[in-house]
Parts: sequence; structure tokens; C-alpha cells
Amino acid sequence: MNCRYNCLNPIAECGLKNLGDGYVRTEKFEDAEAVFVRSAKMDELAVGPNLLAVARAGAGVNNIPHAEYAKKGIVVFNTPGANANGVKELVIAALLLASRDVIGGIDWVKANAEDPNVAKAAEKAKKAFAGTEIMGKKLGVIGLGAIGRKVANAALDLGMEVYGYDPYLSIDAAWKLSSQVKHCKNVESIYQNCDFITIHVPALENTKGMINAEAIAMMKTGVVVVNCARDVLVNEKDMLAAIESGKVRKYVSDFPNPTTAGKKGCIVIPHLGASTEEAEDNCAVMAVNEMRDFIENGNIVNSVNYPACTLGPANKAGRLAICHKNEANMIGTFTSILGNAKVNIDAIANKSRGDFAYTLIDTDTPVPADVVKALEASTAVLKVRVVK
Repeated sequence: MNCRYNCLNPIAECGLKNLGDGYVRTEKFEDAEAVFVRSAKMDELAVGPNLLAVARAGAGVNNIPHAEYAKKGIVVFNTPGANANGVKELVIAALLLASRDVIGGIDWVKANAEDPNVAKAAEKAKKAFAGTEIMGKKLGVIGLGAIGRKVANAALDLGMEVYGYDPYLSIDAAWKLSSQVKHCKNVESIYQNCDFITIHVPALENTKGMINAEAIAMMKTGVVVVNCARDVLVNEKDMLAAIESGKVRKYVSDFPNPTTAGKKGCIVIPHLGASTEEAEDNCAVMAVNEMRDFIENGNIVNSVNYPACTLGPANKAGRLAICHKNEANMIGTFTSILGNAKVNIDAIANKSRGDFAYTLIDTDTPVPADVVKALEASTAVLKVRVVK
């Protein structure tokens, strides 16, 4: 097996070293069959005819046109949870920085560094930076996925009263979430009851701008809002107006932009959430493992544009991977073509997701080229790959 791969961003070596000898790096994106990316914008890149998959070393995929890629049979992976601890720790730091004016205090010390009586002066000045404690305060966590649940559990350990809202809470996430987290049936309960609010949801059409003037109006006066998820989740002009009016005490964002950078009441961090050495290593290892399983076995795990689908290791004589539209009788079409060619099917896995579907077929003999062409001839088939 030979697979050409391209890295659009630096990918941690601890991940890349897990690629086998059959993987050859190319600096030309258009020549690659597998692509690894972190933050590079891919919308304007011309996709080569051989591209099979893109693995994002991180959770968000706003920089990848994954919906368009799905139409071309290109599978896009992400690495949910691999950077969760790094983001969680930054959120906890954000809660503390917003509660006590540590940054203001440090700046005061720097400004008075030449004063021989700085220690004495500090005793008089420190009241301006004292702030409040987070213990006993109510924290609302919107989104209880890999990051949100870690934040919720950590906040409980710090003595906060934690409220959580997630209409799509998975069974796996629920098991990992402390029973002490108070589950809210609607997001309005978070807005109305909490002293601190942190948001951990993906940027979708129904979540963009969800923290806006209407939502802020429901919140307590003096609320602190933390956004280490996506900048577009907050209408930041509305947020600045709320800070000016005194409704919002502090807004902490991990996304620098001209709207909030340097503005009163805003603590803006230079996108450090998932930038720890450990998080980058975890994401790289996970991205490489996902890509290898797909390239070598055809299995899909953690894709954002195709369904999860696996048949385990490719240890039969043949394996086909088919990206296709989610239409009726596709399995019948595939089995008929193989049956007419006297190719015996050992196992089939088929899953769908919205408009798209994915089928893996194990066969007792290698699949002839003319059979592959017959499968590709279907108008609903987007890509056929002979994995083995």
C-alpha cells in the first residue's frame, strides 16, 4: 500500500510517526490522498482527483468545506475530546481571571515596579483588584460534550453550584457527568439563574449569535460570560452594550478580533484553548489513527460529513468502500452487481447520515476492475474505493 499525504499545518511528530512505511509525504495538496490540517482555510483550495479524506487535528471544522467534500465522496474527520482537558483548564482560568482582577493587579505592579515602596503602596492599591471568589456561585454550562462535562465536573470540585444544558446529551457523556450537575430542560434556565455562564456548543446555524441582546436580557445583573468555543456564538456588539450598561460584569473570549480586543470589561485571550503541547499531541495521534483506519480498512470513526461505519480489520480477500447518496435500494444495487459477477459477499456494513451514506463490503475474492466500474456507473454513487 502507498498513500501520499499532505500537512497543511504543522502536525505533531508523535502523531505522524505512527504512519507506516506505506505513507509518503507530499508538499502538493492537489496530489494528496490524505490531508492533515489544523487551522488552514481549505475553502479556496482546488481538490485533486485522488483526495480520499481530510483529518482535522482538533474539534471544529469551520475551516473545511465538509458539506461540499461529502458530495465528492471525501470523508472529513475531526478529533473530539482530544483537546478537551486543555480547553477545560483555560475555562477554569477564565472564571478566576473574571472573578478577581489578577490581570489588573499584575499590570499595576509592573507600572509601579520602580517604586522602592511598592510593597507598601500595594497594600493600599489592592482593594481595586480584590474581586470575588467563585466558590458557592452558580455556573451554567451550555453544551455537555467532551469539554463541557469536564468543565462542569471541575467546577463542582471548586465548590461551584453547576447547572447544565444540552438537548443532545449522549448516554456516554451522561455517564461521565457528575450527578451533582443540575440538568436544565431549557437554556433560559441557565440565563436566568447563573452567575457565570460558559458555552460549549458547535457553530451551527441555530447556535450562531445565540448569546445576544435577548439572551443577555434574561441574565442576572453582573453575570460573567465565558466563550472558549467559537466567537460566532456570541453577538459581541450586544455583549459590549451589556458591559457598558452594567448588565454583564466581564466577557472572556478566546477569540481576538477588533470588536472586543482591548475593550472595557473584556478579557480576550489569543486563542490558547487547545494550544497546549499535550492537546496538540493528542489531536495529532487521534487524527493519524482515524486516517490509518480509513485508508487501510475503510472504517469511518469521528467523521463530520459521513456516518460512523466499520467492519473491523480488512482481513478478507477483498473490501470495497462506497460513498453514495442516501437513496432507496442502494444495497440491492450493489449486491446485484456483485452477484452477477459471481463475487461472493462475506459481510456488509451500511450506515446513513442525512443525504449521504457509506457502505463497506467484504468479499471472498478480489473485486475485478470491471465490477468496480459497474458500481461507479450508478448516478447515486459518489466514490468507490478498493480498500483491498
